[in-house]
Amino acid sequence: MDFEFTQTQEEIRAGVRALCARFDLHYWSTCDKNHTYPDEFVKAMSKAGWLGALIPEEYGGAGLGMTEAAIILQEINRSGGSSAACHAQMYTMGSILRHGSEEQKRKYLPQIAEGTLRLQAFGVTEPDAGSDTTKIKTFAKKKGNGYVINGQKIFISRYQHSDMLLLLARTTPREEVKRKSEGMSLFLIDLREVGDAIEARPIETMINHETNVLYIHELEVSKDALLGEEGKGFSYLLDGVNAERILVASECIGDGKWFIDQAVKYANERVVFDRPIGKNQGIQFPIAKAYMSVTAAETINLKAANRFDKGLPCGLEANMAKYLASEASWEAADVAMTT
Repeated sequence: MDFEFTQTQEEIRAGVRALCARFDLHYWSTCDKNHTYPDEFVKAMSKAGWLGALIPEEYGGAGLGMTEAAIILQEINRSGGSSAACHAQMYTMGSILRHGSEEQKRKYLPQIAEGTLRLQAFGVTEPDAGSDTTKIKTFAKKKGNGYVINGQKIFISRYQHSDMLLLLARTTPREEVKRKSEGMSLFLIDLREVGDAIEARPIETMINHETNVLYIHELEVSKDALLGEEGKGFSYLLDGVNAERILVASECIGDGKWFIDQAVKYANERVVFDRPIGKNQGIQFPIAKAYMSVTAAETINLKAANRFDKGLPCGLEANMAKYLASEASWEAADVAMTT
């Protein structure tokens, strides 16, 4: 096993870092203060091709692997930015890539790769069906050559900044299927055409991360909106979860590294009793421990990404990586605040 990054991977890291340098802390703090979407940053990332990293070259993307995608998102956060504003553009399209028809791939993937089409919203969670997705009530009823969808979703992020919505709905009632995970389907909804059939109500949050409640009423879609086979939406959903976990973990790792950088910087600059506080072990040890936690999380996340790229089962590693990375990021943030 080789633990060294390739030259190409280091060049990717340097390229993302250079782009992020154009968007300093003032840019991000202004977005946060005004609760505005970092549209300029997202456009720059799209134009540079970074958000199309996982899309194969035949569909206009960079054709890179999960390891490279993880490096891209980690570097955004390590630079003091927030990739949560655009990370779904990288992994949501995986459902189209793996389960869409060739016509759907040709129609949507090139546009997603170049950033002219944003697929950043994923409608799964419902008020009465949080972790137990099989209990969702949003229902797509067949009508003529398509479906009519009614229901409600909650905590749906980036809806106002997405052209498409990937929507999970039941197409067969729960009580009529042999297994509760059956009878759900994925639909690709063009938000530019829904009119008032979907009402989005923003949820107030403590941070600048937009999320919404969606009310879906008599939304009519054609059969072409169905992704893959009817009734297999839940399995398609699980198929993409590992990619999301690996990428979110990489963001947490980037956060952790940024927090540690700030802690070290302050520890070296802050002088008390005629010497930097960083010379005291009481300051050094918590920073060192946080660094070890972040590094350990990064190691397991890279293992998960490596297995993903090889087509090997990586659910265990992806789950461990996301948990460890979130814990390590929190620890590093706490250290940065208390140094």
